[in-house]
Order: sequence, then C-alpha cells, then structure tokens
Amino acid sequence: MSKQSFIAVVGSANVDLTTFNDVFPRPGETIFGKKFDLGFGGKGANQAVAARLCGANVGMVAKVGSDLFGPATIKNFEAQGIDATNVRIADEVSSGVAPIFVDPSGQNRIIVVKGANDTLSPEDVDAAAPLLRKADTIILQFEIPLRTVYHTVKFAKSNGIRCIVNPAPALPVDFKELSPADYFIPNESEAEAISGMPVHSIDEAKKCAEFLLRQKMKRVVITLGERGALVAGPDRMELIPAFKVQTADTTGAGDAFIGSFAVFLGEGFPEEEALPRANLYAALSTTKVGTQKSFWQRAEFEKEWRNRGGRL
Repeated sequence: MSKQSFIAVVGSANVDLTTFNDVFPRPGETIFGKKFDLGFGGKGANQAVAARLCGANVGMVAKVGSDLFGPATIKNFEAQGIDATNVRIADEVSSGVAPIFVDPSGQNRIIVVKGANDTLSPEDVDAAAPLLRKADTIILQFEIPLRTVYHTVKFAKSNGIRCIVNPAPALPVDFKELSPADYFIPNESEAEAISGMPVHSIDEAKKCAEFLLRQKMKRVVITLGERGALVAGPDRMELIPAFKVQTADTTGAGDAFIGSFAVFLGEGFPEEEALPRANLYAALSTTKVGTQKSFWQRAEFEKEWRNRGGRL
C-alpha cells in the first residue's frame, strides 16, 4: 500500500430487512419464516462501509428519512468511522428500506423503496463540494435520482477526480452523461437491461462490453458472480477469474467489489491487481450473512490474499 485512499460515496442509505426461508408465500398466503435479520444497507452505504473496512478514509453524501431509521443510519456511519457531515435528514419522508428474501442457496430477491434517497439533489452534491474535492475516487449508484448522478459525474470530471458508476439497479441511461466516468461497473443482469443484449455467457458479456465501449464508456467491468469479472477498455478485454468460497449469502457482494476496488485503485495498485483483489474481497463477503456486517476487515483480507497466492 503506497498511500491511504480517500473515497467519497454519493448514494443511497437504506435499512435492510432480510428474511430467510425455504419457500416464499403465494398471493394471499401467510407462512412462517425461518430467520429474520435487520441491518443497515443501501448500495451507497454498503460501498462506503466496504471502502472503510478496506482501510480508506470515507465520506458519505446521502439523505435519510425523518423516521426512527434516519438518525440511526447517521449514527451507524459515525460508528464505522465514516464522515457523515453530508448525510442530511429529509423532512416528512421515510428512510429508504430494502426487504430482502434469501433462499437456501444464498440467492436473494430484493425490493427497494427509495424514500429519502429520491430527494438527494445536485444542490446537495454542490453543498458537499469541500468534502468531494478531497477524494481520489467518487462512487455513484442508481438508487438516487439520475440527474444527481449525472451532475456528480460532471463534478468529478471538472475536478480531476476518478469516478466509478455502478448502474444498480439498472435504469435507462443517457450514455453521453455518463461517458466522463472512469469506470462503468454493472453486473450481468444490469448490463443486459441497460444494453438490451443478452449476457448469459462470457462471449455475450464480451459483446455487451464492446457495445458499452462504443457508447463512449471509458472502461467497463461486468461482474459475473462465480465466473469472475470481465474488464474491457481500448487496450484490453480480459476475464478476471473468481475465487471459490463456501457461499452463505450473496447480498452485498457487488457493493463489496465496488468499494474495495475503489480503495485498491486509490492506494496505487494497478488495475491488473486491483481487480483480482476486489474479486476476492467480494467473494469473501458471501461467506457471511448480511450486507455491511459480512464485509471483511483489511487485515483479515490480506491474510486470505496471501494464503491464496496473492502478492502484497
């Protein structure tokens, strides 16, 4: 590690309500579930926590609701050592929530109610400019208004700050507005929805990545779960293999990938090493249940990286 990274996340903060069961109810049916877990989530918040646990200084720009979840979310950021100065409470709006349903294989189904996240505006981003200008990387997702995403991409470009856009959940986009971003990182279903192309195989993922590059995306990384991650740019098209682990819950794995990847780049690791590291960090997060609480501390990660033949 050559230097400590500073990551700014402009994005969502939710409360995750996770139910585990073998089957899920049919319309009009009530059944008993096996287990329930409540935790802090939201793609933006998850990525911020992953970056913090990976060793970066982190600042969060977000909106939370004026309900019991809002102040608790801010306290959670502060407890994690994340700068929450720019996490504001939106009056008379609920906090974002995400009911999550997990089956025995670890696969999840998620319904996101955006709540206060939908009130995060370009003006909020401008108000956070002093914090954002300290960052070596700004991370964005699609659980906040797209106009705020586009505005932040322009801010990053004009201030010479690396920008990672994670288009999750997938929405129709104006590629021209996103083209200044340094990295565009969807998973396979998001890449399929945004491009209108199938992404069921490595070859299809490559064709989709080529399409996204033709839309003037500088660099595309399509995360493919247990198959790894495909990186595409003017100079390379390469599949970075995944690491095998015993999966308990895949919730938050994509956020673990994004947050850790930003940190490794910010510390000065070349992309060729930052991507495999992020693959392992994401894989390890699936060995524990939950989102933020499933992310590994940096020292634990480095030990596992060495054990698997990585280099420091």
